[in-house]
Amino acid sequence: MSTETPSPTPAAADVPTNRAAASSANQAGKITVFGLAILNIVAVVSLRGLPAEAEYGLSSIFYYVFAAVFFLVPVSLVAAELATGWPEKGGVFRWVGEAFGGRWAFLAMFMLFIEVTIWFPTALTFGAVALAYTGPDKGLDAQISGNKFFVLVVVLAVYWLATVIAFRGVAAFARIAKWGGIIGTIIPAIILIVLGFAYVFAGNKPQIELKWGDIIPDFSNFGNIVLAASIFLFYAGMEMNAIHVKDVKNATRNYPIAVIIAALGTVVIFVLGTLAIAFVVPQADINLTQSLLTAYNDMFAWAGISWAAPIMAVALAIGVFAGIVTWVGGPSSGLLVVAKAGYLPRFFQKTNKHGMATHILLIQALAVTGLSVLFVVLPSVQAAYQILSQLTVILYLIMYMLMFAAAIYLRYSQPDRPRPYKLPGGDIGMWIIGGAGFLGAALAFTFSFIPPDQISIGSPLLYVGLLIVLGLIFVIIPFLIYHARKPHWRDPASDFAPFTWQAEGGHPGIPSHSRTPTSDTASLTPPAARPGDPTPPA
Repeated sequence: MSTETPSPTPAAADVPTNRAAASSANQAGKITVFGLAILNIVAVVSLRGLPAEAEYGLSSIFYYVFAAVFFLVPVSLVAAELATGWPEKGGVFRWVGEAFGGRWAFLAMFMLFIEVTIWFPTALTFGAVALAYTGPDKGLDAQISGNKFFVLVVVLAVYWLATVIAFRGVAAFARIAKWGGIIGTIIPAIILIVLGFAYVFAGNKPQIELKWGDIIPDFSNFGNIVLAASIFLFYAGMEMNAIHVKDVKNATRNYPIAVIIAALGTVVIFVLGTLAIAFVVPQADINLTQSLLTAYNDMFAWAGISWAAPIMAVALAIGVFAGIVTWVGGPSSGLLVVAKAGYLPRFFQKTNKHGMATHILLIQALAVTGLSVLFVVLPSVQAAYQILSQLTVILYLIMYMLMFAAAIYLRYSQPDRPRPYKLPGGDIGMWIIGGAGFLGAALAFTFSFIPPDQISIGSPLLYVGLLIVLGLIFVIIPFLIYHARKPHWRDPASDFAPFTWQAEGGHPGIPSHSRTPTSDTASLTPPAARPGDPTPPA
Protein backbone atom coordinates (compact mmCIF):
# COMPACT_ATOMS: atom_id res chain seq x y z
CA MET A 1 0.00 0.00 0.00
CA SER A 2 1.28 3.36 -0.91
CA THR A 3 0.44 7.00 -0.66
CA GLU A 4 -2.81 8.78 -1.02
CA THR A 5 -4.35 12.13 -0.34
CA PRO A 6 -6.36 11.96 2.87
CA SER A 7 -9.94 13.08 3.15
CA PRO A 8 -11.42 14.83 6.17
CA THR A 9 -14.21 12.27 6.39
CA PRO A 10 -14.51 8.88 8.06
CA ALA A 11 -13.98 7.28 4.70
CA ALA A 12 -10.45 8.57 4.85
CA ALA A 13 -9.74 6.03 7.51
CA ASP A 14 -9.65 3.33 4.88
CA VAL A 15 -6.69 1.20 4.27
CA PRO A 16 -3.61 3.12 3.10
CA THR A 17 -3.45 2.87 -0.63
CA ASN A 18 -2.00 5.00 -3.36
CA ARG A 19 -4.73 7.53 -4.03
CA ALA A 20 -2.60 10.59 -4.71
CA ALA A 21 -4.45 11.04 -7.99
CA ALA A 22 -7.87 10.59 -6.42
CA SER A 23 -8.35 14.29 -5.77
CA SER A 24 -8.52 14.91 -9.49
CA ALA A 25 -11.91 13.19 -9.47
CA ASN A 26 -13.32 16.01 -7.36
CA GLN A 27 -13.12 18.46 -10.20
CA ALA A 28 -16.24 19.50 -12.01
CA GLY A 29 -17.39 17.54 -15.01
CA LYS A 30 -17.90 13.91 -15.85
CA ILE A 31 -15.42 11.09 -15.43
CA THR A 32 -14.88 8.80 -18.39
CA VAL A 33 -14.94 5.03 -18.06
CA PHE A 34 -11.22 4.86 -18.74
CA GLY A 35 -10.51 7.74 -16.36
CA LEU A 36 -12.32 6.04 -13.47
CA ALA A 37 -10.60 2.75 -14.25
CA ILE A 38 -7.18 4.40 -14.06
CA LEU A 39 -8.19 6.20 -10.85
CA ASN A 40 -9.05 2.87 -9.24
CA ILE A 41 -5.89 1.15 -10.46
CA VAL A 42 -3.68 3.89 -9.04
CA ALA A 43 -5.68 3.72 -5.81
CA VAL A 44 -5.00 0.04 -5.22
CA VAL A 45 -1.64 -0.90 -6.73
CA SER A 46 1.26 -1.31 -4.32
CA LEU A 47 4.48 -3.35 -4.40
CA ARG A 48 5.18 -3.98 -0.73
CA GLY A 49 3.21 -7.21 -0.44
CA LEU A 50 4.31 -8.89 -3.66
CA PRO A 51 6.96 -11.15 -2.04
CA ALA A 52 4.26 -12.75 0.12
CA GLU A 53 2.50 -13.98 -3.01
CA ALA A 54 5.73 -14.80 -4.87
CA GLU A 55 5.92 -17.71 -2.41
CA TYR A 56 3.29 -19.45 -4.54
CA GLY A 57 4.85 -19.05 -7.98
CA LEU A 58 2.33 -19.58 -10.77
CA SER A 59 -0.39 -20.47 -8.27
CA SER A 60 -0.35 -16.81 -7.17
CA ILE A 61 -2.36 -16.16 -10.35
CA PHE A 62 -5.20 -18.23 -8.90
CA TYR A 63 -5.18 -16.30 -5.64
CA TYR A 64 -5.16 -12.91 -7.36
CA VAL A 65 -8.08 -13.86 -9.61
CA PHE A 66 -10.00 -15.47 -6.76
CA ALA A 67 -9.63 -12.40 -4.55
CA ALA A 68 -10.63 -10.11 -7.44
CA VAL A 69 -13.82 -12.07 -8.15
CA PHE A 70 -14.84 -12.55 -4.52
CA PHE A 71 -13.61 -9.25 -3.11
CA LEU A 72 -12.37 -6.53 -5.45
CA VAL A 73 -15.35 -6.48 -7.82
CA PRO A 74 -17.99 -6.91 -5.08
CA VAL A 75 -16.43 -4.14 -2.98
CA SER A 76 -16.44 -1.75 -5.93
CA LEU A 77 -20.02 -2.43 -7.02
CA VAL A 78 -21.58 -2.64 -3.56
CA ALA A 79 -19.81 0.53 -2.41
CA ALA A 80 -21.10 2.34 -5.50
CA GLU A 81 -24.70 1.59 -4.54
CA LEU A 82 -24.12 2.60 -0.93
CA ALA A 83 -22.26 5.79 -1.84
CA THR A 84 -25.01 7.01 -4.15
CA GLY A 85 -27.89 5.89 -1.95
CA TRP A 86 -26.44 7.50 1.18
CA PRO A 87 -24.07 10.25 -0.01
CA GLU A 88 -24.12 12.17 3.29
CA LYS A 89 -20.84 12.52 5.18
CA GLY A 90 -19.61 9.36 6.88
CA GLY A 91 -18.58 6.74 4.33
CA VAL A 92 -18.72 3.21 5.74
CA PHE A 93 -19.72 4.65 9.14
CA ARG A 94 -22.82 6.07 7.47
CA TRP A 95 -23.64 2.88 5.56
CA VAL A 96 -23.33 0.50 8.49
CA GLY A 97 -25.18 2.92 10.78
CA GLU A 98 -28.10 3.17 8.37
CA ALA A 99 -28.48 -0.61 8.48
CA PHE A 100 -27.60 -1.59 12.03
CA GLY A 101 -27.37 1.58 14.12
CA GLY A 102 -24.65 3.65 15.74
CA ARG A 103 -23.09 0.84 17.79
CA TRP A 104 -22.11 -1.25 14.77
CA ALA A 105 -21.25 1.84 12.73
CA PHE A 106 -18.76 2.89 15.39
CA LEU A 107 -17.27 -0.61 15.36
CA ALA A 108 -16.75 -0.35 11.58
CA MET A 109 -15.18 3.09 11.92
CA PHE A 110 -12.94 1.99 14.78
CA MET A 111 -11.77 -1.03 12.77
CA LEU A 112 -10.67 1.32 10.00
CA PHE A 113 -8.74 3.57 12.36
CA ILE A 114 -7.06 0.74 14.27
CA GLU A 115 -6.31 -1.19 11.10
CA VAL A 116 -4.45 1.79 9.70
CA THR A 117 -2.63 2.27 13.01
CA ILE A 118 -1.42 -1.33 12.94
CA TRP A 119 -0.48 -1.01 9.28
CA PHE A 120 2.05 1.71 10.02
CA PRO A 121 4.73 -0.56 11.59
CA THR A 122 4.43 -3.10 8.76
CA ALA A 123 4.79 -0.44 6.07
CA LEU A 124 7.67 1.22 7.88
CA THR A 125 9.38 -2.15 8.28
CA PHE A 126 9.52 -2.31 4.51
CA GLY A 127 10.87 1.23 4.43
CA ALA A 128 13.54 0.37 7.01
CA VAL A 129 14.66 -2.61 4.95
CA ALA A 130 14.81 -0.39 1.88
CA LEU A 131 17.05 2.07 3.73
CA ALA A 132 19.30 -0.77 4.85
CA TYR A 133 19.90 -1.71 1.22
CA THR A 134 21.33 1.69 0.28
CA GLY A 135 24.86 0.74 1.40
CA PRO A 136 27.71 -0.49 -0.83
CA ASP A 137 28.08 -3.89 0.89
CA LYS A 138 25.03 -6.06 0.06
CA GLY A 139 25.98 -8.69 2.59
CA LEU A 140 26.16 -6.12 5.35
CA ASP A 141 22.95 -4.51 4.08
CA ALA A 142 21.11 -7.82 4.39
CA GLN A 143 22.46 -8.29 7.91
CA ILE A 144 21.39 -4.80 8.98
CA SER A 145 17.92 -5.20 7.44
CA GLY A 146 17.33 -8.27 9.58
CA ASN A 147 18.35 -6.54 12.80
CA LYS A 148 15.15 -6.03 14.81
CA PHE A 149 16.58 -3.11 16.80
CA PHE A 150 17.59 -1.25 13.64
CA VAL A 151 14.08 -1.76 12.25
CA LEU A 152 12.48 -0.61 15.51
CA VAL A 153 14.54 2.59 15.64
CA VAL A 154 13.76 3.45 12.02
CA VAL A 155 10.05 2.71 12.42
CA LEU A 156 9.70 4.94 15.48
CA ALA A 157 11.89 7.76 14.18
CA VAL A 158 10.11 8.00 10.83
CA TYR A 159 6.63 7.64 12.29
CA TRP A 160 7.10 10.38 14.88
CA LEU A 161 8.62 12.61 12.20
CA ALA A 162 5.56 11.94 10.04
CA THR A 163 3.31 12.83 12.99
CA VAL A 164 5.07 16.16 13.42
CA ILE A 165 4.55 16.88 9.71
CA ALA A 166 0.88 15.85 9.95
CA PHE A 167 0.33 18.46 12.65
CA ARG A 168 0.98 21.04 9.93
CA GLY A 169 -2.19 20.05 8.07
CA VAL A 170 -3.09 18.54 4.72
CA ALA A 171 -1.33 21.23 2.70
CA ALA A 172 1.97 20.31 4.33
CA PHE A 173 2.06 16.80 2.93
CA ALA A 174 -0.27 16.65 -0.11
CA ARG A 175 2.65 17.24 -2.46
CA ILE A 176 4.70 14.56 -0.69
CA ALA A 177 1.87 12.10 -1.31
CA LYS A 178 1.66 12.86 -5.01
CA TRP A 179 5.35 12.64 -5.86
CA GLY A 180 5.99 9.85 -3.39
CA GLY A 181 3.43 7.71 -5.19
CA ILE A 182 5.05 8.31 -8.56
CA ILE A 183 8.65 7.86 -7.37
CA GLY A 184 8.03 5.05 -4.89
CA THR A 185 5.36 2.94 -6.62
CA ILE A 186 4.58 3.64 -10.28
CA ILE A 187 8.14 3.88 -11.63
CA PRO A 188 9.48 0.94 -9.55
CA ALA A 189 6.53 -1.23 -10.68
CA ILE A 190 7.30 -0.61 -14.33
CA ILE A 191 11.01 -1.34 -13.82
CA LEU A 192 10.27 -4.51 -11.84
CA ILE A 193 7.99 -6.00 -14.49
CA VAL A 194 10.16 -5.02 -17.47
CA LEU A 195 13.40 -6.36 -15.99
CA GLY A 196 11.80 -9.50 -14.51
CA PHE A 197 10.36 -10.65 -17.81
CA ALA A 198 13.40 -9.49 -19.78
CA TYR A 199 15.45 -11.77 -17.51
CA VAL A 200 13.40 -14.79 -18.62
CA PHE A 201 13.08 -13.79 -22.27
CA ALA A 202 16.87 -13.46 -22.44
CA GLY A 203 17.13 -17.20 -21.87
CA ASN A 204 17.80 -17.31 -18.12
CA LYS A 205 16.18 -20.16 -16.22
CA PRO A 206 13.39 -18.85 -13.94
CA GLN A 207 13.39 -19.89 -10.29
CA ILE A 208 9.91 -21.42 -10.62
CA GLU A 209 8.50 -24.13 -12.87
CA LEU A 210 6.41 -22.72 -15.72
CA LYS A 211 3.75 -25.42 -15.94
CA TRP A 212 0.11 -24.60 -16.54
CA GLY A 213 -0.92 -27.20 -13.98
CA ASP A 214 0.89 -25.25 -11.26
CA ILE A 215 -1.63 -22.40 -11.53
CA ILE A 216 -4.07 -24.44 -9.43
CA PRO A 217 -2.78 -24.49 -5.81
CA ASP A 218 -2.11 -27.64 -3.83
CA PHE A 219 -5.11 -27.53 -1.51
CA SER A 220 -4.01 -30.74 0.22
CA ASN A 221 -1.43 -28.64 2.10
CA PHE A 222 -3.67 -26.34 4.07
CA GLY A 223 -0.78 -24.22 5.31
CA ASN A 224 -0.03 -23.05 1.77
CA ILE A 225 -3.14 -20.87 1.61
CA VAL A 226 -2.59 -18.95 4.84
CA LEU A 227 -0.35 -16.22 3.45
CA ALA A 228 -2.73 -15.91 0.52
CA ALA A 229 -5.41 -14.52 2.85
CA SER A 230 -3.44 -11.28 2.96
CA ILE A 231 -4.02 -10.82 -0.77
CA PHE A 232 -7.50 -9.48 0.04
CA LEU A 233 -5.87 -6.48 1.66
CA PHE A 234 -4.00 -5.84 -1.60
CA TYR A 235 -7.35 -4.93 -3.12
CA ALA A 236 -8.68 -2.95 -0.17
CA GLY A 237 -9.62 0.69 -0.59
CA MET A 238 -11.53 0.52 -3.88
CA GLU A 239 -14.67 1.62 -1.99
CA MET A 240 -13.07 5.05 -1.51
CA ASN A 241 -13.64 5.90 -5.16
CA ALA A 242 -17.26 4.70 -5.17
CA ILE A 243 -18.36 8.24 -4.30
CA HIS A 244 -17.39 9.28 -7.84
CA VAL A 245 -19.97 7.00 -9.45
CA LYS A 246 -22.34 9.98 -9.67
CA ASP A 247 -19.81 11.72 -11.93
CA VAL A 248 -19.78 8.91 -14.48
CA LYS A 249 -21.87 9.28 -17.60
CA ASN A 250 -24.61 6.61 -17.76
CA ALA A 251 -23.36 5.15 -14.47
CA THR A 252 -25.64 2.11 -14.56
CA ARG A 253 -23.86 0.88 -17.69
CA ASN A 254 -20.43 2.50 -17.52
CA TYR A 255 -19.51 2.16 -13.85
CA PRO A 256 -19.47 -1.67 -13.91
CA ILE A 257 -17.38 -1.50 -17.10
CA ALA A 258 -14.87 0.80 -15.39
CA VAL A 259 -14.74 -1.56 -12.40
CA ILE A 260 -14.06 -4.58 -14.60
CA ILE A 261 -11.31 -2.71 -16.49
CA ALA A 262 -9.75 -1.57 -13.21
CA ALA A 263 -9.98 -5.07 -11.75
CA LEU A 264 -8.32 -6.61 -14.80
CA GLY A 265 -5.61 -3.94 -14.86
CA THR A 266 -4.91 -4.32 -11.16
CA VAL A 267 -4.75 -8.12 -11.40
CA VAL A 268 -2.40 -7.93 -14.38
CA ILE A 269 -0.02 -5.55 -12.59
CA PHE A 270 -0.02 -7.65 -9.43
CA VAL A 271 0.42 -10.93 -11.31
CA LEU A 272 3.26 -9.68 -13.51
CA GLY A 273 5.03 -7.99 -10.58
CA THR A 274 4.74 -11.10 -8.42
CA LEU A 275 5.98 -13.37 -11.20
CA ALA A 276 8.91 -11.03 -11.85
CA ILE A 277 10.05 -11.60 -8.27
CA ALA A 278 9.40 -15.34 -8.48
CA PHE A 279 11.46 -15.56 -11.69
CA VAL A 280 14.55 -14.08 -10.05
CA VAL A 281 14.44 -14.96 -6.33
CA PRO A 282 14.54 -18.68 -5.38
CA GLN A 283 11.39 -19.70 -3.52
CA ALA A 284 13.38 -20.90 -0.52
CA ASP A 285 15.04 -17.49 -0.22
CA ILE A 286 11.89 -15.38 -0.38
CA ASN A 287 11.65 -13.07 2.62
CA LEU A 288 8.57 -10.92 3.22
CA THR A 289 10.59 -7.82 4.07
CA GLN A 290 13.69 -8.25 1.89
CA SER A 291 12.75 -10.11 -1.29
CA LEU A 292 11.58 -7.10 -3.28
CA LEU A 293 14.93 -5.38 -2.72
CA THR A 294 16.77 -8.64 -3.43
CA ALA A 295 14.91 -9.01 -6.71
CA TYR A 296 15.87 -5.49 -7.77
CA ASN A 297 19.48 -6.11 -6.80
CA ASP A 298 19.65 -9.33 -8.82
CA MET A 299 17.91 -7.77 -11.82
CA PHE A 300 20.17 -4.73 -11.84
CA ALA A 301 23.25 -6.94 -11.53
CA TRP A 302 22.08 -9.05 -14.49
CA ALA A 303 21.39 -5.91 -16.54
CA GLY A 304 24.82 -4.50 -15.70
CA ILE A 305 23.49 -1.51 -13.77
CA SER A 306 24.20 -2.52 -10.18
CA TRP A 307 24.72 1.13 -9.35
CA ALA A 308 20.94 1.59 -9.64
CA ALA A 309 20.13 -0.71 -6.68
CA PRO A 310 20.71 1.91 -3.95
CA ILE A 311 18.74 4.45 -5.98
CA MET A 312 15.79 2.06 -6.19
CA ALA A 313 16.02 1.39 -2.44
CA VAL A 314 15.85 5.12 -1.76
CA ALA A 315 12.89 5.49 -4.16
CA LEU A 316 10.95 2.73 -2.40
CA ALA A 317 11.73 4.27 0.98
CA ILE A 318 10.45 7.63 -0.28
CA GLY A 319 7.23 5.97 -1.40
CA VAL A 320 6.72 4.41 2.01
CA PHE A 321 7.48 7.65 3.83
CA ALA A 322 5.04 9.57 1.63
CA GLY A 323 2.32 7.05 2.41
CA ILE A 324 3.00 7.23 6.13
CA VAL A 325 2.99 11.03 6.22
CA THR A 326 -0.27 11.13 4.30
CA TRP A 327 -2.03 8.47 6.29
CA VAL A 328 -1.01 9.74 9.68
CA GLY A 329 -3.35 12.66 9.01
CA GLY A 330 -6.11 11.07 6.93
CA PRO A 331 -7.63 8.50 9.31
CA SER A 332 -7.38 10.82 12.28
CA SER A 333 -9.41 13.40 10.36
CA GLY A 334 -12.05 10.78 9.66
CA LEU A 335 -12.27 9.75 13.29
CA LEU A 336 -12.48 13.42 14.28
CA VAL A 337 -15.70 13.82 12.27
CA VAL A 338 -17.26 10.86 14.08
CA ALA A 339 -15.97 12.16 17.43
CA LYS A 340 -17.61 15.56 16.90
CA ALA A 341 -20.88 13.79 16.04
CA GLY A 342 -20.94 12.58 19.66
CA TYR A 343 -19.21 9.22 19.56
CA LEU A 344 -16.00 10.15 21.39
CA PRO A 345 -15.31 12.39 24.42
CA ARG A 346 -14.40 16.03 23.87
CA PHE A 347 -10.77 15.16 24.66
CA PHE A 348 -10.50 13.45 21.26
CA GLN A 349 -12.03 16.45 19.47
CA LYS A 350 -9.11 18.78 20.23
CA THR A 351 -7.70 20.39 17.08
CA ASN A 352 -4.85 22.77 16.37
CA LYS A 353 -4.87 25.86 14.18
CA HIS A 354 -4.46 23.68 11.10
CA GLY A 355 -7.60 21.73 11.93
CA MET A 356 -5.72 18.52 12.74
CA ALA A 357 -6.89 16.20 15.54
CA THR A 358 -3.94 16.68 17.89
CA HIS A 359 -4.99 14.29 20.66
CA ILE A 360 -6.04 11.55 18.24
CA LEU A 361 -2.71 11.91 16.45
CA LEU A 362 -0.77 11.60 19.70
CA ILE A 363 -2.73 8.57 20.88
CA GLN A 364 -2.25 6.96 17.48
CA ALA A 365 1.50 7.59 17.71
CA LEU A 366 1.65 5.98 21.15
CA ALA A 367 -0.25 2.96 19.85
CA VAL A 368 2.15 2.60 16.92
CA THR A 369 5.05 2.80 19.35
CA GLY A 370 3.61 0.01 21.48
CA LEU A 371 2.90 -2.26 18.53
CA SER A 372 6.37 -1.68 17.14
CA VAL A 373 7.87 -3.17 20.29
CA LEU A 374 6.59 -6.52 18.98
CA PHE A 375 9.67 -6.44 16.78
CA VAL A 376 11.74 -7.00 19.90
CA VAL A 377 9.45 -9.59 21.50
CA LEU A 378 8.99 -11.91 18.53
CA PRO A 379 11.89 -14.11 17.30
CA SER A 380 12.43 -12.29 14.02
CA VAL A 381 11.56 -9.14 12.13
CA GLN A 382 9.77 -11.29 9.58
CA ALA A 383 7.60 -12.89 12.28
CA ALA A 384 6.63 -9.48 13.66
CA TYR A 385 5.92 -8.26 10.15
CA GLN A 386 3.67 -11.25 9.49
CA ILE A 387 1.66 -11.10 12.71
CA LEU A 388 1.01 -7.37 12.40
CA SER A 389 0.08 -7.80 8.74
CA GLN A 390 -2.39 -10.54 9.60
CA LEU A 391 -3.90 -8.49 12.43
CA THR A 392 -4.37 -5.67 9.92
CA VAL A 393 -6.20 -8.06 7.59
CA ILE A 394 -8.41 -9.39 10.40
CA LEU A 395 -9.57 -5.95 11.54
CA TYR A 396 -10.09 -4.60 8.05
CA LEU A 397 -12.12 -7.64 7.01
CA ILE A 398 -14.43 -7.12 9.99
CA MET A 399 -15.26 -3.73 8.52
CA TYR A 400 -15.82 -5.21 5.07
CA MET A 401 -18.12 -7.94 6.38
CA LEU A 402 -20.17 -5.24 8.10
CA MET A 403 -20.29 -3.26 4.86
CA PHE A 404 -21.50 -6.19 2.77
CA ALA A 405 -24.06 -7.18 5.40
CA ALA A 406 -25.31 -3.57 5.55
CA ALA A 407 -25.75 -3.40 1.77
CA ILE A 408 -27.86 -6.57 1.75
CA TYR A 409 -29.91 -5.51 4.78
CA LEU A 410 -30.63 -2.04 3.41
CA ARG A 411 -32.27 -3.58 0.35
CA TYR A 412 -35.01 -4.68 2.78
CA SER A 413 -34.95 -2.02 5.51
CA GLN A 414 -34.89 0.94 3.08
CA PRO A 415 -36.11 -0.56 -0.22
CA ASP A 416 -37.39 2.72 -1.67
CA ARG A 417 -34.33 4.82 -0.88
CA PRO A 418 -33.24 6.47 -4.16
CA ARG A 419 -30.09 4.79 -5.46
CA PRO A 420 -28.68 6.55 -8.55
CA TYR A 421 -26.55 3.43 -9.05
CA LYS A 422 -28.11 0.10 -8.17
CA LEU A 423 -26.62 -3.35 -8.56
CA PRO A 424 -28.26 -5.19 -11.47
CA GLY A 425 -30.48 -8.20 -10.86
CA GLY A 426 -32.58 -6.75 -8.06
CA ASP A 427 -32.33 -8.33 -4.63
CA ILE A 428 -31.01 -11.55 -6.15
CA GLY A 429 -28.15 -9.60 -7.74
CA MET A 430 -27.33 -8.05 -4.38
CA TRP A 431 -27.35 -11.45 -2.69
CA ILE A 432 -25.04 -12.88 -5.37
CA ILE A 433 -22.53 -10.01 -5.52
CA GLY A 434 -22.78 -8.84 -1.92
CA GLY A 435 -22.94 -12.41 -0.70
CA ALA A 436 -19.82 -13.33 -2.68
CA GLY A 437 -17.99 -10.41 -1.11
CA PHE A 438 -19.13 -11.34 2.39
CA LEU A 439 -18.18 -15.00 1.98
CA GLY A 440 -14.81 -14.10 0.45
CA ALA A 441 -14.03 -11.71 3.30
CA ALA A 442 -15.18 -14.29 5.88
CA LEU A 443 -12.98 -16.96 4.28
CA ALA A 444 -9.91 -14.71 4.34
CA PHE A 445 -10.76 -13.69 7.91
CA THR A 446 -10.74 -17.34 9.00
CA PHE A 447 -7.48 -18.17 7.23
CA SER A 448 -5.78 -15.19 8.84
CA PHE A 449 -5.69 -16.94 12.22
CA ILE A 450 -3.77 -19.98 10.92
CA PRO A 451 0.04 -19.89 11.36
CA PRO A 452 1.83 -19.94 7.98
CA ASP A 453 4.19 -22.81 7.23
CA GLN A 454 6.63 -20.63 5.29
CA ILE A 455 7.67 -18.32 8.14
CA SER A 456 9.44 -18.94 11.43
CA ILE A 457 7.05 -17.42 13.93
CA GLY A 458 8.33 -19.06 17.10
CA SER A 459 5.50 -20.70 18.98
CA PRO A 460 2.37 -21.22 16.81
CA LEU A 461 0.32 -21.03 19.99
CA LEU A 462 1.79 -17.59 20.75
CA TYR A 463 1.10 -16.48 17.18
CA VAL A 464 -2.56 -17.52 17.23
CA GLY A 465 -3.00 -16.34 20.80
CA LEU A 466 -1.69 -12.86 20.01
CA LEU A 467 -4.00 -12.54 17.02
CA ILE A 468 -7.05 -13.66 18.99
CA VAL A 469 -6.32 -11.55 22.07
CA LEU A 470 -5.41 -8.41 20.13
CA GLY A 471 -8.37 -8.88 17.80
CA LEU A 472 -10.80 -9.23 20.73
CA ILE A 473 -9.34 -6.21 22.49
CA PHE A 474 -9.76 -3.99 19.45
CA VAL A 475 -13.33 -5.22 18.88
CA ILE A 476 -14.38 -4.75 22.51
CA ILE A 477 -12.97 -1.22 22.86
CA PRO A 478 -15.47 0.50 20.50
CA PHE A 479 -18.41 -1.22 22.19
CA LEU A 480 -17.24 0.02 25.59
CA ILE A 481 -16.78 3.55 24.27
CA TYR A 482 -20.21 3.52 22.66
CA HIS A 483 -21.83 2.27 25.86
CA ALA A 484 -20.18 5.07 27.86
CA ARG A 485 -21.14 7.91 25.47
CA LYS A 486 -22.63 11.10 26.93
CA PRO A 487 -24.87 13.82 25.42
CA HIS A 488 -22.24 16.53 25.92
CA TRP A 489 -19.78 14.65 23.70
CA ARG A 490 -21.49 16.01 20.60
CA ASP A 491 -20.01 19.22 19.23
CA PRO A 492 -22.88 21.69 18.62
CA ALA A 493 -21.10 22.80 15.45
CA SER A 494 -20.98 19.27 14.00
CA ASP A 495 -22.52 19.05 10.53
CA PHE A 496 -22.87 15.26 10.65
CA ALA A 497 -26.37 14.44 9.38
CA PRO A 498 -28.49 11.94 11.34
CA PHE A 499 -29.14 8.48 9.98
CA THR A 500 -32.35 8.12 7.97
CA TRP A 501 -34.08 6.12 10.69
CA GLN A 502 -33.07 8.76 13.24
CA ALA A 503 -34.45 11.60 11.14
CA GLU A 504 -37.73 9.76 10.74
CA GLY A 505 -37.98 8.88 14.44
CA GLY A 506 -37.68 5.16 13.71
CA HIS A 507 -35.25 2.35 14.33
CA PRO A 508 -32.76 0.54 12.05
CA GLY A 509 -34.73 -2.69 12.56
CA ILE A 510 -37.99 -1.15 11.31
CA PRO A 511 -38.38 -1.00 7.50
CA SER A 512 -38.76 2.48 6.06
CA HIS A 513 -40.35 3.19 2.69
CA SER A 514 -39.38 6.83 2.66
CA ARG A 515 -37.82 8.24 -0.49
CA THR A 516 -36.78 11.50 1.17
CA PRO A 517 -33.00 12.08 1.43
CA THR A 518 -31.68 12.42 4.98
CA SER A 519 -30.41 15.93 4.28
CA ASP A 520 -34.01 17.05 3.62
CA THR A 521 -35.43 15.56 6.83
CA ALA A 522 -32.61 16.30 9.30
CA SER A 523 -33.54 19.93 9.86
CA LEU A 524 -37.09 18.95 10.79
CA THR A 525 -36.03 16.51 13.52
CA PRO A 526 -35.79 17.55 17.20
CA PRO A 527 -32.50 16.68 18.95
CA ALA A 528 -32.29 13.61 21.17
CA ALA A 529 -30.27 12.85 24.24
CA ARG A 530 -27.66 10.40 23.00
CA PRO A 531 -26.00 9.31 19.76
CA GLY A 532 -27.75 6.25 18.41
CA ASP A 533 -31.19 7.15 19.83
CA PRO A 534 -34.12 7.36 17.38
CA THR A 535 -33.36 11.05 16.79
CA PRO A 536 -30.11 12.96 16.35
CA PRO A 537 -27.99 13.47 19.48
CA ALA A 538 -27.85 16.84 21.13
